[in-house]
Amino acid sequence: MTGSKMPVLLAAAAFLSAVMLTGVSHGSEMDLYKILGVTRSASQAEIKKVYKRLAKEWHPDKNKSPGAEDMFIKITKSYEILSSENKRTNYDRYGQTDDSQPYSSGRYSHRHDSFYFDESFFSFHFDSKNHRDFADRKYILHFNQYVSDVVPDSYKRPYLIKITSDWCFSCIHIEPVWKEVVQEMETLGIGIGVVDVGYERRLANHLGAHRTPSILGVINGKVTFFHYAVAKEHLKQFIEDLLPQRLVERVTDKNGFEFLNSWHELNKPNVLLFDQVPVVPLLYKLTAFAYKDYLQFGYVDQGLSETSSLQKQFNINTYAPTMLVFKENIDKPADIIQTKGLKKLIIDEFMSNNKCLLVPRLVNQKFFDELCPVKQFHRRRKYCVLLITGDEESFSFGKHEFFSFASTNSKDVIRFAYVYQRLQQPLCDIFMRYKDNALPPTQVVMLERRNAGGKVLFKPVTAWNGSDENKQHLLEELEHLQRDPSILIYDAVLPDLNNEFASVFVIRWIYATYDYLSDITDDILHNNWREMMPLLSLIFSALFILFGTVVIQAFSDSSDDNQSKLRAKDFTKAENGRLPKNNFVEVTELTDITYTSNLVKLRPGHMNIVLVLTDASKNILLSKFAKEVYSFTGSLTLHYSFLNIDKHSEWMNTLLGHVQDAIQTDANEGSGGNDKTDYTGYVLALNGHKKYLCLFKPVYTGEDLNIKSFEDKGGPTGGRLRSTSHDDYLLWKSSRTRNISTLQMHHKLDRLGLWMERLIEGTLPRCYIPAWPGLDKITPSKKMEVYQRRT
Repeated sequence: MTGSKMPVLLAAAAFLSAVMLTGVSHGSEMDLYKILGVTRSASQAEIKKVYKRLAKEWHPDKNKSPGAEDMFIKITKSYEILSSENKRTNYDRYGQTDDSQPYSSGRYSHRHDSFYFDESFFSFHFDSKNHRDFADRKYILHFNQYVSDVVPDSYKRPYLIKITSDWCFSCIHIEPVWKEVVQEMETLGIGIGVVDVGYERRLANHLGAHRTPSILGVINGKVTFFHYAVAKEHLKQFIEDLLPQRLVERVTDKNGFEFLNSWHELNKPNVLLFDQVPVVPLLYKLTAFAYKDYLQFGYVDQGLSETSSLQKQFNINTYAPTMLVFKENIDKPADIIQTKGLKKLIIDEFMSNNKCLLVPRLVNQKFFDELCPVKQFHRRRKYCVLLITGDEESFSFGKHEFFSFASTNSKDVIRFAYVYQRLQQPLCDIFMRYKDNALPPTQVVMLERRNAGGKVLFKPVTAWNGSDENKQHLLEELEHLQRDPSILIYDAVLPDLNNEFASVFVIRWIYATYDYLSDITDDILHNNWREMMPLLSLIFSALFILFGTVVIQAFSDSSDDNQSKLRAKDFTKAENGRLPKNNFVEVTELTDITYTSNLVKLRPGHMNIVLVLTDASKNILLSKFAKEVYSFTGSLTLHYSFLNIDKHSEWMNTLLGHVQDAIQTDANEGSGGNDKTDYTGYVLALNGHKKYLCLFKPVYTGEDLNIKSFEDKGGPTGGRLRSTSHDDYLLWKSSRTRNISTLQMHHKLDRLGLWMERLIEGTLPRCYIPAWPGLDKITPSKKMEVYQRRT
């Protein structure tokens, strides 16, 4: 019995080994896209163009290198697979390079490291769902594939994706319509995808699809759901609605010249399609979307009488659609195709061959990379001839002659372009630093890009003015360059180009915002409640925050109004002679004991109002000071003190010495010409925390009491004052000297109330000091006087 089992076990082991080796060899397949040097999103026209170039380069009859034959076989095999839509799809999804290899899919197979296990080997197909889904097998999408392939590719073509599951009986009813639409849309270049919720729940949640069946579109990375009855016409209209509305411009005899002449501003060739149908064909819209960064598209309805002049000007055949491409010459098309059945492959090849102007302007780094690609192989060298010029009208002749010279160039290895020095100053500075300053600012430079980091080899050729001598010299240099590339003797690292169309992004942002609001409106009208929950949650959260803010603000405003009314009431009472808070003003003396607490360590936001006085003026000034500041005692941030200048004149001089420029005073005012400044009546508003002060200087506003009082007593006026009553006046004056000085001292604080109002408003100038001076020393003269009194 054991001997009979041995052959069976050996056969099973041999079978599993063969399967494992097959999986290993399958995982080591060559990358066909890298062999051809194209991206996975390359069109058939681009693949064909690259294949022709590589086939000529690596053909064994022309290339005698040892690996040329193997490379030629790889190139041919790669083109054979990628040029066929079915083979290319199988290769993209399963890595299949041979028709004999089985399909592989996450849905129908399991892969453990290099071990490949096909469930169909043991499947007896009792369930008919496998047969129903077989047509969708090649469109199955996985999460990583969607993120890495579909989303980037959706910026070039829209995708139509179906959400389904194994036990979705409603999905069976839409299958006939879906298959018919897929066959038609795929020929137009629209991407197709199928997501099985049972196997790709993560991708379904990412797309926001929570029910089956669902159909959605993806364009520019944005997902839009289909909400109407599944019919062929509705799905076609859904695809058209996905596309931006301003892709194709309607062109008539009125705007024809303006449209064709826009090449200079947009830096793009213009494409015109002449056709009999009044509606722009969907294939043409899809083409305009795919090449929107390179070409400007217009449509001419041949059935309108307003387009007869354009048809006559370009001799258009009315029996077949005609497509024209215009570059710098708007009177004659640069290329033309005319056929009754325009196919996507023909249109793609036509557009790829006319993506750039004959001499385009370098407007951004992306365009520079495509026009002047980095050198890859010796036989793939590309040289760029760059005209550095200005955008003023005086340079138009030189640019026109440069265009005419470039039109005679028929070699694909040389590309012509121009750049405005004012708009691309960093780039031009590198090329112009080797130029003779005596030459005009227009310059022609030949260059070759060596790597993606910006390194180039270049050589300034000639100062360009469009003369025949310039053309002949440039032609000789180009011929020399193709024979000997080493003539590019300078090297540099170029900075990235400025994006000259950056302002256009603002307009695109406005359009994107409009589209986003339209999508929200559409979602509100059609989405179910489960899909609407995130949006509703956001709306209600915003309303709750707004309502809470309004309520809090309303209560805050009401409390502020009450406080302001109370302050206004207190101020009114003060104006009417009533008590604002207390019936007295607390004024403390600023000494070395109270100095720290009342000034140096005063709380932030608090200020100390300090009156400067002397022993002789103490009673008079304190009385007047209390009356002036009485109405402001309701403030809890204001404190009141007085400073005896007889004791602390040194502190006063030190403090005001820091801000001498801001307090220019009359040195002899009130001092009879003495050098010492009289600080009596000064008021200091001191902010201890921020170390600044505001200064009030006394201004006497009283009348001439000498004359006024003498007249009130009945004394003579006018000329009699000088003659008959002069002696009486002198006698009266000597008797009133003491009273007059008292009144003058009293009027020093007349304007203190107005100054306090400006202090509260914060409109007074501030004088900042580095540090508060110490108040621990008394003036020496005053110290001696105090000592004598004690003895």
